[in-house]
Amino acid sequence: MTDRFKKAVPHLVVLLLFIATSLLYFSPVLQGKKIFQSDIVQYIGMAHERDEYKQATGEESYWTNSAFGGMPTYQLGANYPHNYIKELDRALRFLPRPADYLFLYFIGCYLLLLVLRVPWKLAAIGALGFGFSTYLIIILGVGHNAKAHAVAYFPWVLSGIILALRKKYVFGFLLTALGMALEISANHFQMTYYLLLLVLVLGAVYLYDAIRKKELPSFLKSIGVLAAAVVLAIGTNATNIMATSEYAKWSTRGPSELTTDPQGNELKKESGLDKEYITAYSYGLMESFNLFASRLFGGGDQEDVGQESNTYKFLINQGVPRSQALNFTKALPMYWGGQPGVAAPAYVGAVLLFFFVVGLFLVKEKHKWWLFGGAVLSLVLSWGKNFDLLTNFMIDYFPLYNKFRAITSIQVILELCVPVLAVMALAALIDRSVKSSEKLTATRNAALVFGGIGLLLFMIKGNFDFSGSYDDYFAQSMGPELVDMIVRDRKDFYTHDLLRSLLFVGISGVLSWLLIKGKVKENLFIAGVGLLVLIDLVSVDKRYVNKDDFVQARVMNKPFQADAADAQILQDEGHFRVYDTQEGLNGAKNSYFHNSIGGYHAAKPKRLQELFEYQVSKNNTEILSMFNVKYIKRRTEEGQVVAMENPEANGNAWFIQELSGVNGADAEMNALGTINTRKQAVIDTTKATSKSILNYIGNYDQDSTSVITLKSSSPDKMVYQSENEHAGFAVFSEMYYPHGWKVTIDGEEAPHYRVNYTLRGLYVPEGSHEIIFEFVPQVVKTGSTISLISSLILVLCFGGAIYRFRKQNTLCA
Repeated sequence: MTDRFKKAVPHLVVLLLFIATSLLYFSPVLQGKKIFQSDIVQYIGMAHERDEYKQATGEESYWTNSAFGGMPTYQLGANYPHNYIKELDRALRFLPRPADYLFLYFIGCYLLLLVLRVPWKLAAIGALGFGFSTYLIIILGVGHNAKAHAVAYFPWVLSGIILALRKKYVFGFLLTALGMALEISANHFQMTYYLLLLVLVLGAVYLYDAIRKKELPSFLKSIGVLAAAVVLAIGTNATNIMATSEYAKWSTRGPSELTTDPQGNELKKESGLDKEYITAYSYGLMESFNLFASRLFGGGDQEDVGQESNTYKFLINQGVPRSQALNFTKALPMYWGGQPGVAAPAYVGAVLLFFFVVGLFLVKEKHKWWLFGGAVLSLVLSWGKNFDLLTNFMIDYFPLYNKFRAITSIQVILELCVPVLAVMALAALIDRSVKSSEKLTATRNAALVFGGIGLLLFMIKGNFDFSGSYDDYFAQSMGPELVDMIVRDRKDFYTHDLLRSLLFVGISGVLSWLLIKGKVKENLFIAGVGLLVLIDLVSVDKRYVNKDDFVQARVMNKPFQADAADAQILQDEGHFRVYDTQEGLNGAKNSYFHNSIGGYHAAKPKRLQELFEYQVSKNNTEILSMFNVKYIKRRTEEGQVVAMENPEANGNAWFIQELSGVNGADAEMNALGTINTRKQAVIDTTKATSKSILNYIGNYDQDSTSVITLKSSSPDKMVYQSENEHAGFAVFSEMYYPHGWKVTIDGEEAPHYRVNYTLRGLYVPEGSHEIIFEFVPQVVKTGSTISLISSLILVLCFGGAIYRFRKQNTLCA
């Protein structure tokens, strides 16, 4: 056995441990089951048309008609040519979902800790601690896969950056390029943005150190190497980045052209999202102690309080059947913090937090400062509107910060920094070169910190009312006595979890003291801490994500079942849209079965959203008709779903009698409140893509023979036949998108225009014509070429590095 292989054996063992642990935690995947993820269910509904089309034709479609009246599939799982990084990512995620993401958590953090020169045994503990952080498990439970995916690659990028800053330029460049390429391919730019905030903190620490040591030239060289790596990583993901950027401007993430709100009041111009929308989910200052004791603020919106709870006993005493009482107490809204709601607390573990604080006193390396700084920054930014001074500064002045909502998710930075510094503290504790007195002082100080926190939290418990947002509902429907029991259970949670965390801190402190005093061996200490970390975190994780969340694969493969209304509509083989009054613009079931005017996406088409806010909310059914909404699904008083046919639906395309020009988006929106969309259309002449539209404004002759028929349709191509004795202007019930759509009349390319704020308009000469709308996005062609070139360069760089490494080893042999 060669020395190189012997060195690799521990890492192979750890790799197998990570695989086994991932599969063990999500053990139902071994039975072929799938975790029921609510967001993924919605995604399946949105992507159903695209998936069905690819399965039937083998071709990729970049447009879907099944949601929001039509939109690109760029954010719906579109696959692009030459996206080799995505293929590598799929190879790394070889385990069944969601075990694959848990494995990525583990392997990434392990890599980072090895780069930080942490012994492999401790690195394994840190990786497990990071992976089992409650928030990271919860997002897998609800289906925030892209978020989990992006977070999993954080450590890869940081590892490459640290190597480069350590003057390991070749390995730093390669690992940064690869890690950043994988990070971007995960396609959650909000998480990537938060990673870059942490990188800024890391860079500031290294810059200060370089200036202090008069090593600024080497620091700048490292920055140059890293910049080149990032450029290459961006290049390998060029199609996705370019397509996302293009779509974002058209979506709710882009600016509005309207200057007044639906009530006519002046709108404040925002370059990004509204502040209230950004900060709707803001972590409470006191709620931050959830990181230490998981259910101080009740836990989540659906807590299982158990048979020993006050609520359960009260229900039984009131004569409620046991089965009914059990069902009720399995999903109680115990959370009583200031956020609109949470699935679970963002618990990082009492054990890891204890050693994190030990690290603040004991670790001497500069890494302590960026890990501590990153943790603090992410925590205070997660406070949002509860810390207006910093939040408003970031929203108003920090580039791109106002593009993202749900800012509490920035705590993913903290959830990485805490276990990394904690494990560095463990490494210092077992390091014989570190004085015992320093170890004892650090351990004592950490114990005093958490002892003080525990005492403070016990003392102020009486100042809280423990009231939740659902309490009024329960009081009205089931009586105030029940609410009193729920409040008592919240108080019990507070006390129980605080004592639980203090117990873990106490055991951690005792283990550390025994190690320092030589009462336990190093390996026993490591095993004990590792076991503590797992018990601490996994027992909390299991409250929220466990085997009960798994279902038979067929349930996830076909998550929606057609109701009677769907069955009725599906008998109609025409091309039309369906509107579900209950879903509105927020639900993907309709998109699974039909072409829907609604959908489920974090970045809806902005103009459609505005049409609903300014027109549909005022019962302007003309908007639904012009989108060819033929069926409207409603609920009866008995709760049955019925499909009402809309006799006023305009059809797939129609000739109008009058095209009117208006000056600006406000005028166009206001005009839609008065016109008959079957006969009239409006166009904003200030935004027309071609001045030739001015030639088409006016009245048009129309007779009974004027008709446009949809001959065939697929997601990317629609073919119409036009018959008209006169030249006319046609409106199509399809969403206008300014990029990628090519229109031909009898094979000759023709310009088309945005009319009625959202639809497509086209001037059609007299006579009989074939009109084809085809989606051929240039962004995919250009981006794919850049991706191919960048991927080849990256492969050549790796090949050159391997050749150089092998040659050096040969020369040294």
